[in-house]
Amino acid sequence: MGSISVACYKPKAGCEQALLELVRNHLPPLRSEGLVTERPSIVMRAADGTIVEVFEWVSPEAIAGAHHNPAVIALWKRFEAVCSYETPSSLPEFQNMFSHFEPI
Repeated sequence: MGSISVACYKPKAGCEQALLELVRNHLPPLRSEGLVTERPSIVMRAADGTIVEVFEWVSPEAIAGAHHNPAVIALWKRFEAVCSYETPSSLPEFQNMFSHFEPI
């Protein structure tokens, strides 16, 4: 059974375009490693500019395996160069009963 993940990426100053490009190309490398499903991701922007991505891992084991996969670690390092990872609860939108975001 899959596992839906909500990832929040706050772009570093001047890095929003680079972050958007990474998010647009995030899933193909994970798919080639057999870690995420074919389900399309949902990508949106919070009012503070944080990019929120919702996607599906193949399984909890795939998530655990990603932490030891060289291709994934290299991808995560590229993300860390252009953003910080945020928890969904840090975004004001997630404090509302119904959260609304700008679609990307």
